Amino acid sequence: MAEDYESMTVAQLKELLKEQGLPVSGKKGELVARLMESEGAEAPTVEEDAPVASEDSWDDDEDWDGEDEDVYVVKQKPVLDEETKEALSLRAAQKKKTPSFRRTEWFRYKRLARSGWRAPHGMDSKQRRNYKYRGSLVRIGHGKVAAARFLHPSGFEEIMVHNLSDLEVIDPETQAARVGGTVGGRKREHIYSRADELGVRVLNRRRDV
Repeated sequence: MAEDYESMTVAQLKELLKEQGLPVSGKKGELVARLMESEGAEAPTVEEDAPVASEDSWDDDEDWDGEDEDVYVVKQKPVLDEETKEALSLRAAQKKKTPSFRRTEWFRYKRLARSGWRAPHGMDSKQRRNYKYRGSLVRIGHGKVAAARFLHPSGFEEIMVHNLSDLEVIDPETQAARVGGTVGGRKREHIYSRADELGVRVLNRRRDV
């Protein structure tokens, strides 16, 4: 039976442990040993030098162990017509060919590397004069499909939300909420709960709330 366990993936082993009400934390060897111990078979020995993971830790093969998998909710999908779907796919293909736009001297100063693009204005600016080694300029030709403009990659129209009343005017089929950065943790938790009741998708939902 040990060979059968060894051929399984970590996700499959965790499903078996969940069915038996056993802990699902640890490396793959520990999961196999735990399953064999539950059957009364001789468990394979674990090397003493190998680090032993605690029950509160997670392994590298999976994102998180424990309760997050039980409360996972399928993300809402927008109701889109064929024209909008084609526009989104075309915009995604165009975006792969779009160069990255950097400010002049972005490689020299950290403050410029972290900021957005600005048009160069210096008379002798190599970027303004379009020297190839100085990076691309923002031009009208880099614009994307107008039908998909201002839409989230999922197809939703983003609506900024700062309180519960802002959720009431959102259409769950075509619009999604983005909680403002200044919203506190307690109010954010209320917004998440109300959005779940209304069936509104929150684009920037935090995992720790």
